[in-house]
Amino acid sequence: MTTECLRWFTSSYSEHGGACIEVGADLTASHGIVPVRDSKQRHGGSMVVFPTAAWSVFVSDLKR
Repeated sequence: MTTECLRWFTSSYSEHGGACIEVGADLTASHGIVPVRDSKQRHGGSMVVFPTAAWSVFVSDLKR
């Protein structure tokens, strides 16, 4: 898996200062994973991959 083939999304709540994360939602349905990366390190930076279920729990907790 490479970061170039993914469509990355940033929260609409993020400021444009670059202090946020980006989520690659392309692999959620097909592979059951959610890749996450630092928006300041788009090229050559590392990413963390979460199982879809764990990401859903994380987002739900944030919303509460």
